[in-house]
Amino acid sequence: MRVVFVPEVEDYFIELTSLLYDKEYFGFKESAVKYIKNLVKEIETTLVYRPSKMAPKHFRRYGKGMRYAIFPTNKHTQWYVFYNVYESAGELIFFSSLR
Repeated sequence: MRVVFVPEVEDYFIELTSLLYDKEYFGFKESAVKYIKNLVKEIETTLVYRPSKMAPKHFRRYGKGMRYAIFPTNKHTQWYVFYNVYESAGELIFFSSLR
């Protein structure tokens, strides 16, 4: 199993780090970086095991058969990860192209 993020999603994680710090969700930039790194690691290691649902019709313009899973980080925040699943050489590839 492998999780692949398109460059735009990777850029979004970088932007999100700055946004979380600038909006004072974190007092230190390093804390915001650690938060995003932990989120990405959680996605990469547990996406395959998470319950998922078919994405609403609105998201069909981004790809057919798109699914999503929810990643709660605390009692007030949860992140939605949208992805497609492909198989290549017997390996499942989770491809996230939305942010």
